[in-house]
Amino acid sequence: MNVGLFFGSFNPIHLGHTRLAEYLLHHTCLEQIWLVVSPNNPLKDPATLLPEEVRFRLAQAAVRDIPGLVASDYEFRLPKPSYTVNTLRALTADYPEHAFTLIMGSDNMANFHRWREADYILEHYPIMVYPREGDDLLALRKRYPQMQVVQAPLLPVSATAIRHKIAAGQPVGEWLHPEVEAYMKNQIPLH
Repeated sequence: MNVGLFFGSFNPIHLGHTRLAEYLLHHTCLEQIWLVVSPNNPLKDPATLLPEEVRFRLAQAAVRDIPGLVASDYEFRLPKPSYTVNTLRALTADYPEHAFTLIMGSDNMANFHRWREADYILEHYPIMVYPREGDDLLALRKRYPQMQVVQAPLLPVSATAIRHKIAAGQPVGEWLHPEVEAYMKNQIPLH
């Protein structure tokens, strides 16, 4: 099976994530997309993250009714911090029947050279890149000609903006699954 791996902190997961994943399911060769909740991204401050179990449960709720999307806590069982190359190797060993494709935004691709064993990943796994506003796709294509750019719609939302809106008492329901919105509004202390 062709499986797309959409890694993220999902802090929180929002409709931008799920709509993009659905778009990729319907417009590419991917048969399933696993939204892999990263417990400890080495490029993020862990103090700013909701607990990993909460982020996973919210991801499960957000994809529950979307065929082909799967919330995954696979990285929770791996050493931390979470390095994509380690996860890819482990997944390939555990699921040899699947062909894995890495999914990332052009903003992450612009920093790909900072990733652990980036050359190994490029050599062994296809990468689908969706555009993010303001990123220079031409420069990225020159640097990484093997990446596949998917012209997915640009969605003007981010988890950071959602957290800030909640803290300011602004509505966020248009970008969150109802269960995620309820949790974010009622369960976390607002900073």
